[in-house]
Amino acid sequence: MSRKLQATLSATLTLVDNFQLALASPTKVPSSSELSGKDALPLLSASSAALKSHVTKLSLLAITSPFTHSAVGAVLNDLNESVLPSLVTAGLLVNPTDHTQAFHTETQVLVKTSLNELMSLAKEVRTVAAKKDGAKKAEDLSQSEKDSITMATGRVWDACDALIDLASIGVVGFVVRRVEEWRDLVRDAVEEIEEWNPDEGDDFFDELMGDDKWDTGPSDGDESGGDSEEKDTAILHERKRVTIRLLKPVAQIYPAIITNRLKTIPELSHVIVSQLESVMTNLQQIPEQVDEVAGALYEASIEESAEYLKKTKDHAVKAVNLVASSWNGQKVADAQQAPEDKFSIWSKTWLRVMNDVSRPVDDVEKAKH
Repeated sequence: MSRKLQATLSATLTLVDNFQLALASPTKVPSSSELSGKDALPLLSASSAALKSHVTKLSLLAITSPFTHSAVGAVLNDLNESVLPSLVTAGLLVNPTDHTQAFHTETQVLVKTSLNELMSLAKEVRTVAAKKDGAKKAEDLSQSEKDSITMATGRVWDACDALIDLASIGVVGFVVRRVEEWRDLVRDAVEEIEEWNPDEGDDFFDELMGDDKWDTGPSDGDESGGDSEEKDTAILHERKRVTIRLLKPVAQIYPAIITNRLKTIPELSHVIVSQLESVMTNLQQIPEQVDEVAGALYEASIEESAEYLKKTKDHAVKAVNLVASSWNGQKVADAQQAPEDKFSIWSKTWLRVMNDVSRPVDDVEKAKH
């Protein structure tokens, strides 16, 4: 391998290491009078597309004979001097204050992934270059060696495509996707609870031990035991009804908030980003609490199911209240003059419904104290 190419490859690997450290513990956003948070997503998209283009060239040069040191070095120089600094700058410009913590985290993960996969590809290229230099005569790479290069390239492509997509949908599109995922989790959980039949006990131990083997005939307590079981089952049926009655309006807030609030967000400001963070936090907590509700129901733990239902309701109410009126980033005068919109009116009706359907849950909570 020529000294020049060796030095360029070493520079690429060192740069990637340094950039990974910069992303892991950023001290400040790169200072530039020409760049700001608004430039982050266009720069992220452009630099990701450039990285994808350059690794495509690099892989083709690596697997095609003859291996041309100068051509490979030129692509690596472009990566070192322009593409990688731009990508990392874009990653650092995407910050929690301007883009939400979740969007910032997703960007960081994808940028780091693209750098990691580029490092793997650069090492494969270095191996190919060393082999070509050591060969007494020009020979093609084996299929497995070519596959190693193309697979490494494909992994960089995947990370770049994900970054381009993220930049394309922006913060609002990203938030909508997340909220849709949580909506689906809540819907699935509600459907599962609806399908659950409290009359069907856990037959596992009966099947394991065999009914005949353990049937010792009727006992004096069978009749009273049967009455107790029927009572317990009736209570579970009632708790299932109460649970579904509360969770169905909870599930309705997701499409309502997506359509009437998230998709109508004005230009992002620090105030709106902060508000978005709060809405996302509450919407994310709901499917987690609903899972706990279902688990408590299946275990016939009435008090626990009521406790988690109350937490579910509280998060849903907070989310709705946060966006019941216009976004805080809009002018107060405009908000005061404008009549209530459809969502504002709907939210008031929804809150009344939630108060009604949650009374049995509140009664259980009061009985505990």
